[in-house]
Amino acid sequence: MGLSTLDLFLVGAYLVGVTAFGLHFRRSQHSIKDYFLAGGRLPWWAISFSIVCAETSILTLISTPGIGYTSNLHFLQLVLGYLIARFLVSFILIPRYFAGRVQTAYQLIEQRFGGPLKVFTAGLFLLTRSIAEGIRVFAISIVLDIILDTNVFVAVVLVTLLTVVYTFAGGMAAVVWTDVLQMVLYLGGTLVALALILSDIPGGWSEVVSLAQSNGDKLSLFDFHFNFQEPYLFWAGLIGGIFLSSASHGTDQLIVQRLLAARSERESKMALIMSGVIVFLQFGLFLIVGVALFAYFHHFPPSMEFDRPDQVFPYFVVHHLPTGLVGLMVAAMLATAMSTSSAALNSLASSSIHDFYKAFIRPDADEKHYLRMSRLVTLGWGAVIIGFALGAQYFERSVLELALSVASVPYGSLLGIFLLGVLSKTASARNTFIGALAGLAVLSTVMLFTEVAWTWYTAIGATTTFLCGMALTRWEAHSRSAA
Repeated sequence: MGLSTLDLFLVGAYLVGVTAFGLHFRRSQHSIKDYFLAGGRLPWWAISFSIVCAETSILTLISTPGIGYTSNLHFLQLVLGYLIARFLVSFILIPRYFAGRVQTAYQLIEQRFGGPLKVFTAGLFLLTRSIAEGIRVFAISIVLDIILDTNVFVAVVLVTLLTVVYTFAGGMAAVVWTDVLQMVLYLGGTLVALALILSDIPGGWSEVVSLAQSNGDKLSLFDFHFNFQEPYLFWAGLIGGIFLSSASHGTDQLIVQRLLAARSERESKMALIMSGVIVFLQFGLFLIVGVALFAYFHHFPPSMEFDRPDQVFPYFVVHHLPTGLVGLMVAAMLATAMSTSSAALNSLASSSIHDFYKAFIRPDADEKHYLRMSRLVTLGWGAVIIGFALGAQYFERSVLELALSVASVPYGSLLGIFLLGVLSKTASARNTFIGALAGLAVLSTVMLFTEVAWTWYTAIGATTTFLCGMALTRWEAHSRSAA
């Protein structure tokens, strides 16, 4: 079932409109601070919306309703940890970033430990972020295959190139303000879809509640059982969410760059904390959509078997929404894809220029040169992401599991390094680096040889890195005193 002419027009209008809107910000780019931090002039609420968009990929929009469809609301236990982590990052790391007057997260590591460890952390970010973003972009093809009957190459290249155009021209200002528009679009589209689902179900919300309670209590929120192999239990979600979000929002340039673009440290904290509240409400909405779809398809069985939960929401959009709203929801799905891609492109380029090019290749060039190179590097990362996206189709694992695994591997060590730098005055660069390698080794062993749930990965890596670094520091101090 293809899209109607009206739906195709709406999708095309969105793609052209958001690209043109992003290009508008080219006029305000005069330096790399303008390009990568929007001159430090962005309001906190816009940054907050942009943070939410940056962590809301197309995987989130299609996979979270699938979780609600097949299980319950236990995923929110993880999101509760996300919210708590925002407060920790706000009071532990954000003051250090503003005091250090840095433009990337990894310059803080350089100030504390020196250049080699900065290169290690920034290099780890560039590698894993580009691979993970390629996987997310590949997820677009899964959705567009159902909706537009297109192929992987066309879907990946089309969305990436359009995103590159406005990110290349407008920098961080274009990224943030297009994120604001895109967030309104995908949340508005999801709310409209939920309203239509409930209006079509005989009995509406009361019927959803009745069916949810009689099929494993799909509206249950907490599960206090303890099992290291299950990801969505209370302690796994809470602890795992705290560590994962502390790493992603405190050490990942993708988010830190937005925090540094705020007008003040206070506004940066406000943006981060409010983003946690929005994310909690957003995930709640997506999960409720999944539970409502369970009731909907109970009354109106689908014409196909779902091979994976990710297909449930896109199938409903194509086959059950009226003309016009289908185009709105397809545009909403593309909005999530483009927002995460623009965020990744700008952060990858920022780290490349500040942590490598400006530091080691051309330290004394003028602003015009750095601005020109920033745009060229943005184009280069666009090509890299397309390559990883096209390669992701040859992996047999689900794209959600693949993306989570790639992101989880470095986050633990990165968080451990940052915690050693901030909380310990005596940890050396050598001991911290050894701790990071130990964290990667232990986590790799856990992933390969155990059934421990992915929600524990960042906690395991961070704890190993921090404890190993502290133990080596204490051992060295004891050895010196004994000598």
